[in-house]
Amino acid sequence: MIAVPEYPDNHVNTGKNFVAMKKIIRLDDLHMFVTAAKLGSFSAAARVLDTSPAFASAAIQRLEGQLDVRLFVRSTRRLRISDEGERYLPHAEAALIALTSGERVLDEGRGELSGPIRLSMPSDLGRNVLLPWLEVFQAEHPLIQLQLRISDSVVDFFTDPIDVGIRYGLLADSSLISLPLAPWNRRTLCASPDYLARHGVPENLDALARHNCLRYVMSEQTHERWTFHTRNGLKTVVVTGDRVSDDADVVRRWAVSGAGIVYKSRIDVMADLNAGRLVEIFAQEVGQPAPLQMVCAHRRSLMPAVHKLRTFLAARCSQLHDAPSNSQDITQPPLDQEAGLM
Repeated sequence: MIAVPEYPDNHVNTGKNFVAMKKIIRLDDLHMFVTAAKLGSFSAAARVLDTSPAFASAAIQRLEGQLDVRLFVRSTRRLRISDEGERYLPHAEAALIALTSGERVLDEGRGELSGPIRLSMPSDLGRNVLLPWLEVFQAEHPLIQLQLRISDSVVDFFTDPIDVGIRYGLLADSSLISLPLAPWNRRTLCASPDYLARHGVPENLDALARHNCLRYVMSEQTHERWTFHTRNGLKTVVVTGDRVSDDADVVRRWAVSGAGIVYKSRIDVMADLNAGRLVEIFAQEVGQPAPLQMVCAHRRSLMPAVHKLRTFLAARCSQLHDAPSNSQDITQPPLDQEAGLM
């Protein structure tokens, strides 16, 4: 809580002395106010802060009572911040930032990292690559609590209850903060030996249109235009197939089972390539960049524990990049044939 002393005209006469009354402002009320002001909704703020709309409303009423002002103008249809709320908001934000910064300094001084990290990650990468790494990380830092959200759904870093996310690709929102983990990562085209034995190896990129290609859906958009960086420039192929999923882990498992050809992040399939469960097709063609990065909405989310996690994950990704590969490229079309097809 924050104790705010009043001015002398608000003092109470006790007979001989004036005793200063204090306004006790709860930090969770302050946090609720800042969040509701940004989202324009008590219920949305309650979801982000993992509480109930009734608690959110009570917190705002309590803060308004302590400050003796109306922070929001309410109606049956909408909620908007009042003029007084607008003036108070930057000071409330500054207070929360200062307190968070102070906690970080104390944590660094203790030398033992602790506290929760709310982490979002893609399904395939999260389940099959990151989870084993995170077991090691928590063993090294047992006071850190990880709260994982493993999903391929789009995350709103400003409204969802997430501190940081692990994401592939370049950021479409320039207001987000990104820290690189594997800037070298790209997509790779691969299939199981069984599928290629039954259906043959595509003789060139255009031949993908005649194969069963395993496609991925995100934000209701099917990724069926596969682009490659060839020696003659960008090459895009429209693919089809009998299977589509919004879960990248499912798409990879289909490929391993021999259902078709997949175009996925190399990090996701590296273990399958090294074990021979998948083989690369046209490895001499460079797949689309798929840089892996840690993403957050605010720098205040980058607590010491988050910085430590980022350093740990970047080191693990670097080990993947530097490790010798056992994968094989089974397609090596002649240069004159390839040039004639592009």
